[in-house]
Amino acid sequence: MISFKLTEEQEVVRDALHDFAEQALRPAARDADEESKLPEELLAQSWELGLVSTQLPEAFGGGGEARSPITNAIVAEELAWGDPALAIAALAPAAFAFALADQGSEDQRREHLPAFCGDSYHAASLAVVEPGPVFDPRLPRTLAEPKGDAFVLSGAKSFVVLGDRASHFLVVARNNGGRDAFIVPRDAEGLSISEPEKNLGLKALPTVTLELERVEVPAAARLGEAAGCDVQRILDGSRAALSALMTGLSRAALEFCVPYAKEREAFGEAIAQKQAIAFRLADMHVETECQRWLTWKAASQLEHGRDATVACHQARAYAAEKTMWIADQGVQVLGGHGFIREHPVEMWYRGARTLGVLEGIVSL
Repeated sequence: MISFKLTEEQEVVRDALHDFAEQALRPAARDADEESKLPEELLAQSWELGLVSTQLPEAFGGGGEARSPITNAIVAEELAWGDPALAIAALAPAAFAFALADQGSEDQRREHLPAFCGDSYHAASLAVVEPGPVFDPRLPRTLAEPKGDAFVLSGAKSFVVLGDRASHFLVVARNNGGRDAFIVPRDAEGLSISEPEKNLGLKALPTVTLELERVEVPAAARLGEAAGCDVQRILDGSRAALSALMTGLSRAALEFCVPYAKEREAFGEAIAQKQAIAFRLADMHVETECQRWLTWKAASQLEHGRDATVACHQARAYAAEKTMWIADQGVQVLGGHGFIREHPVEMWYRGARTLGVLEGIVSL
């Protein structure tokens, strides 16, 4: 029997993260977007929630709690309801840490995971997306060439979040016909990190381009070392997380537009009474719910160790299309007010467009 009922623990987590999103993220979102800058105090507050450390093994300083992709999807949705850019900043270090916890060697986990279990915010990032009009994560253009007891990495990565401060990057590259991921420190010789990119949306979130010009890393930098890793598993978790983030943004737009339409009057009555507006709001609600069910299905398959590639792809692809549509409908519901900064809908519209083209920035 299929049930969509949350457990008591999940309800507590959802309510707590919603309060944090409402009281901390949303009030800071507009200024962060205008200034294109992350609030450092807010990052510290998000770190105190233990979103990363509590789910890492006790042997490395973590809380040792069993990780639940379903619960993490709920967390991502609530934080994105507050603001997607700030939500990604809070969750992005988990993508690196969870990949190492799941697929790293014992030495790799011992070296890197304790940094994510300390009291201070620690940034490290996945590097998946590549510049250019066409990008296929199944066939990265970045190459890893074996060289004795080392690998030489050549290529470029874009939209690398937190690149202005990340201590390490987990770079996905093609290796001997397959895919691998390599741990690259920011001070590696041959690695160039651009200035923060100027993006349409999520302006508070710093993203950079990495240029890897024959960056040599030891064989021990290959995730999983000699055993290698399952890159698709990393991408699956990322896509489900992106779907959860977009669901939160869609819900934010819907929940802003409904009361606005009930209060805004035109020709003597609330615009919510107009069929064109009422039907639009109803469709926005339906599509938001559909996004959530697809996200939870993908997260459930991840949680139970099943092959989740199809479900995660479907969830992300559907969310990317419908979140953009919902954000656009939100602008339409507000009319001329949808384009001004007095209301957050235009910011969510820009965020929806940017979220839809990202890969490998967060993970469940």
